[in-house]
Order: sequence, then structure tokens, then C-alpha cells
Amino acid sequence: MMKEQISIPTGKVQRASRFLTTGVKVGGNYLKHYALKSINGDTGKDQLHTDNARDIYETLSELKGSALKAAQMMSMDRNMLPRAYSDKFAMAQYSAPPLSYPLVVKTFRNAFGKAPSEIFDSFSHNAVNAASIGQVHKAELKGKKLAVKVQYPGVADSVSSDLKLVRPFAMRLMNITESDFKLYMSEVEERLLEETDYKLELKRSVSISEAVIKEDIQGITFPAYYPELSGNRIITMDWMDGMHLKEFLETNPNQQVRDRIGQSLWDFYDFQIHRLRKVHADPHPGNFLFGADGNLGIIDFGCVKEVPDDFYNNYFRLHSPGALDNYDLMVDLFYRNEFISESDSESDKKLFIPLFREIIGLMGKPFFAGSFDFADDMFFQSIYTLSESLYNNKDIRNSRTARGSKHALYINRTYFGLYMLLHELRAKIVTKSRYQSEK
Repeated sequence: MMKEQISIPTGKVQRASRFLTTGVKVGGNYLKHYALKSINGDTGKDQLHTDNARDIYETLSELKGSALKAAQMMSMDRNMLPRAYSDKFAMAQYSAPPLSYPLVVKTFRNAFGKAPSEIFDSFSHNAVNAASIGQVHKAELKGKKLAVKVQYPGVADSVSSDLKLVRPFAMRLMNITESDFKLYMSEVEERLLEETDYKLELKRSVSISEAVIKEDIQGITFPAYYPELSGNRIITMDWMDGMHLKEFLETNPNQQVRDRIGQSLWDFYDFQIHRLRKVHADPHPGNFLFGADGNLGIIDFGCVKEVPDDFYNNYFRLHSPGALDNYDLMVDLFYRNEFISESDSESDKKLFIPLFREIIGLMGKPFFAGSFDFADDMFFQSIYTLSESLYNNKDIRNSRTARGSKHALYINRTYFGLYMLLHELRAKIVTKSRYQSEK
């Protein structure tokens, strides 16, 4: 069992000092790396990355909240960070150090004036799942098995200050100007603040699950939610049995089951984006429970992106038949999607227009094909190769200009996360949209 945490630094000064201490450790790791390099020659940076990833993750896990959530988000993009970081940060998806029971009791007393033992017939003292913003306990009431999600203390109040603390690291990683960084960070901050609002999450969980059930999308199941047992920092829902993705794959499911789950996932996202115009924008494995029978449980609607109409129309026009073959239309859509702007020089346009055509052509393959085999390793290798070449392209890095609408941040993240899930499932599915207008 993972060691429990008995407290969380909640004050700005406390949290900043933990970041500062970690910065000193990272600096020490670099000194050790350069010392070994001077003695043994160039031995590579693998150990440096491993040491830094360990020290940074330990701090983020202790602080929890927005900083840990940001690490989780970055771990979903395997090309954004060295492997040591992405592997370590992926632990934030469902295996962060849990909070001790006395702090859970304190949260309940603040919400209901009662301890969990006074509300439920039984309540597990140990968390069964711990992530970046909250942890889950198993409970029973009147014969019903329940999952109770409890938010960590201080998370909601520290979103803005935490994002300011991680700004230098993120700006260096993304290689963009401070003004562009603020544009994107405002989008991240808005989503993270929403994730700490459990009343909003409860409302969205109910509305989206009811809409999907009414649409009768096959293979998708949801828990029932209990508003009377929920509050600003607590959500109570039915307990759902199932396996996390890694456990599920270890059972060696047959191709029919893999394809069934993959199709359910695709249809679930297709319906949300094109009909509801809002989407479960956090498709990491910890938010799903996989059944041996091919059913899929959706257990978390903390991160939902509402899709503005103008953005939706311009973004998905790029995936319409022939859009990339009509140069004038393509360039117009590139302007509308903020890939290029009137302030760009001719050399910038010559660089970025063919570049974005290549990116969209590659990432849009599943859309264009009508059906797609996500077991295609060459497709994903092409994505990794392109990402690496973009990251190492000096002309791109020297531009230091963010490209694309801020609304695309979570939509791109959603589709990339969905692709990765389908790839791990090695599912072959129909990708032709049932819901997107042909216009």
C-alpha cells in the first residue's frame, strides 16, 4: 500500500518553498551529471532525467492539485517530455499518494457537519484510488455500494498561484513568449478551476450521461449520482466494477472485445463533440473502467470542454473531404484557426502552411479513412517522428509564437488521448462520424 500523506501544504509561501527546494535538488542533479560527464565523457542524460523526474514528481505528489494535474496532462503527450518524465508523471493518473483518513473526515465535517461513519453504513479508511485533485473511497449505504470522491484540501484555492509557480518550467518547455503563454494558460486555468467545482462536475456528469444513455450508444455505462450525498468538495456515485486499462490488457482480451470497446469510445466522443458541443476532455486511462465483456464504464467528468460554434465550424472544416487539396480554402481555414496570421512574414507562411498541412493530413487520417486500425504502429511512429522533427526544427523554435486557437488546446488533447487509448487497445473501428453534418 502506498504511504499516506498526513498534510498538504496549502499556503502560497509553503507551496512556493517546496518548489524552491525541488529546484535546488534539480540543480544538484545537473551538477552531478556534469561532474560525471567530465570524468567519464558524454554518458547521456538518461540518469539526469530519471533523477529530475523522481524529485519533481515527489514534490508535485505532495502538493497535489494543479501542478500535479499539469504533469498528468504532459504525460499523455509522450513526445512533449523525455520518457523518464512521462512515465513518472503518468502515475498521477490514478496512483498518487493518498490523503490520510483524518483529513478526509475534516473535509466531511466541513461539508456535512458529520464524519463519513455518521453518514454511511461503511466507509473505507484507505483510499482505493488517488489522483491529482481528489481520491476515491468505497462506501455502503442501505445495501448500495458507493464510490465517494473527496477533493484534497486547498486545491481549489491554489490553482492560480500554482500555475504561476510552474510558469518558468512550462515556458521553457513550450518555447513560447510570455504573452502567448498567458493566452493558453488562461484556458488551462479555467478548466482547472472548473475541475475543483464538484457541484459543476455533478451537473455535467448527470447531463452528459443522460444524453448518452438516451442516444443508446452501445457498450457505455455510467454510475448513478447522489446530489444529497455530494457537495462542493465531495461527489457520491454508484460503485462500478471493472479494470483499469493495464489490468484489462493483462487478461489478453480477444480482438472482438477490443474492437467493441474501441468503437464505444469513438462513438462516445463523436456524439459529445458533434451533438452536445461539449466533451469529456480528459481521456486518460484512470477515467475508465474496462469490463471483460467489452463494456466500458465512464467514471469522471471533472474536465469538460464546451466547444464554441465558430471554433467548431472552422476546426472541423479542416477534416472535410478535399479541404487540404483546395489551397485557397485551406489557407483561409488556417487563418480562421489561427495557425497563421496577418502579422506573419512571407517566410513564416512558407514555413508554416505546408507544415500544418502535413500535421493535419497525418493526425486526420482516422477521420479521412472512414475506418481505421489503431494497431497500425507505423501511423503512430509517423506521429512520433514528425513531433520530434518539429521539436528539433530551429526555425520553428526560433519563431516563439504560439499557433492555433486556445480552444484547440483541449480538443487536440482529447483526440490525442483517444488515439492513444485506441492504440493500446489495438482496436479496429469505424471512424466515419454518425453525428457530424456533411456541410
